[in-house]
Amino acid sequence: MELALEVGVSTRHLSFLETGRAAPSRQMLLRLAEQLDLSLRGRNALLIAGGFAPMFRERALDDPQLQAARAAVDTILAGHEPHPALAVDRHWNLLAANRPVMHLLAGVDAALLEPPVNVLRLSLHPQGLAPRIVNLAEWRAHLLHRVAQQIDSSGDRELDALLTELRAYPAAIGEPAPTPRDAAAIAVPFRLRSPVGTLSFFSTTTVFGTPVDITLDELALECFFPADEATAAAMRTIAIDA
Repeated sequence: MELALEVGVSTRHLSFLETGRAAPSRQMLLRLAEQLDLSLRGRNALLIAGGFAPMFRERALDDPQLQAARAAVDTILAGHEPHPALAVDRHWNLLAANRPVMHLLAGVDAALLEPPVNVLRLSLHPQGLAPRIVNLAEWRAHLLHRVAQQIDSSGDRELDALLTELRAYPAAIGEPAPTPRDAAAIAVPFRLRSPVGTLSFFSTTTVFGTPVDITLDELALECFFPADEATAAAMRTIAIDA
């Protein structure tokens, strides 16, 4: 009843749409998609299923028509230095990164850096960053939970396959399972061993607010901030030495 009220039709008509006794108009499908908060990709799929042409385009991030958006991404990544920041697509493939990210990836297996670079695989693979992540069990649990949430909301088969792969990677040896954090903690930290000591970060995720392009709708900026002054000082030193 609530959905019927929100899209402005009777519950009987909505029932007819659900059972196929009535054919929805293009506008009705878009109103339903809006109320159900479907992604732009999901809205296209709904339109196609209803016999209509898709509405939203998908362009590569380097497409000339996305020039302004790409410039905004590059500005955010560069402006976040000396701290690491990167842009990923819906499957966590790397689209762009700033210089500190590349510095932190030193020493990982070159095969994992072959495009397309998947940042989750890079993080949890035994030849990737995993051996250097101090709190691997905790960080692994955090990442797997995020991917599982994405799958629950999207039903994405490629993400589901990626999650299966990630779960098969060995967990931390000798590290206790993650436990509830202290009440003073503000976020799950990412703690990484480096030549300048253990670096500790927390991350934020930024998305485009009003995208009408599928690429932008699915793009996320992951920005890492120092969780302590020692990490902040180390990143400043790395920036000077780079």
